[in-house]
Amino acid sequence: MIIRQLVYLDALAREKHFRRAAEACNVSQPTLSAAIVQLEEELGVRIVERERRFQGFTKEGEVVLAHARRILAEAEVMKDSIAELREGVSGRIRLGAIPTALPMIAHITAPFSARYPGVSLTVLSLTSQEIQAGIDNFEIDVGLTYLDNEPLDRVISKPIYQEAYVLLTREDGPLGTQDTISWAEAAKQKLCLLTGDMQNRRIIDGIFRSVGTAPRPVIETNSIFNLCSHAGIQGVASIVSRQLLEFFGVPLGTKALSLVEPETQRTIGLIVADRQPVAPLARNLMTMTQQVAEAGLARQSRQR
Repeated sequence: MIIRQLVYLDALAREKHFRRAAEACNVSQPTLSAAIVQLEEELGVRIVERERRFQGFTKEGEVVLAHARRILAEAEVMKDSIAELREGVSGRIRLGAIPTALPMIAHITAPFSARYPGVSLTVLSLTSQEIQAGIDNFEIDVGLTYLDNEPLDRVISKPIYQEAYVLLTREDGPLGTQDTISWAEAAKQKLCLLTGDMQNRRIIDGIFRSVGTAPRPVIETNSIFNLCSHAGIQGVASIVSRQLLEFFGVPLGTKALSLVEPETQRTIGLIVADRQPVAPLARNLMTMTQQVAEAGLARQSRQR
């Protein structure tokens, strides 16, 4: 068994097509196919279901793929660790962030890029479930997600900030004279909310349930920008994070009402896979971001 065979197997899992997998690996299709056949012969099991085309992995193949990805990830950590000792921090890091945290991502990536100019970053907008799967499958290195609402498995986490919620509504609308609104009262409004596959929506639905009510979304979206823009429509209000508005500002013609009874917050932070040793790039990002977060909390404390 050689690393190259595992690289081909991982590419096939991603592309789900022999020709595209071969192109991704810069080899011919017969070369890739022969390497996987050799791997099957060496392990004594059939890995890939195939007739004329790729049809998926056998049960044994799924096990082989999981181990292959772990081996490839460990090999990458080994190379990065050696490179860090010889050349300093460099390479590529893949960061997945929940949509509501995307406005805050620059507070992480900008200082990290300034400190480590030899590192390239890829930032992906993902749901919390996609982030967990990406960490598990070695497809992303670090996640920025909720820490305290739904269980996280096999990760190391670092809290970054608290997400709070407001109702965004038209300034000249019937709620424009208020500064606060209860969750029970908010449930009576025609709402624009994120779609149900997003944890932010599940959090909001849970808060409504805790006060014995349920929202009536007239619009659902997977875009935080649509969430804000729809609040400018007469008769429609959106529930958004206060941090989103602190970053972008309150949209013209709208007003943010603090949601109370109850006042709620959820913790957002960074996660990496709980594997030792932690990859150098992920370790440095976690350490530096924690320092930035602690400095920000210290400034807030002095201002108070």
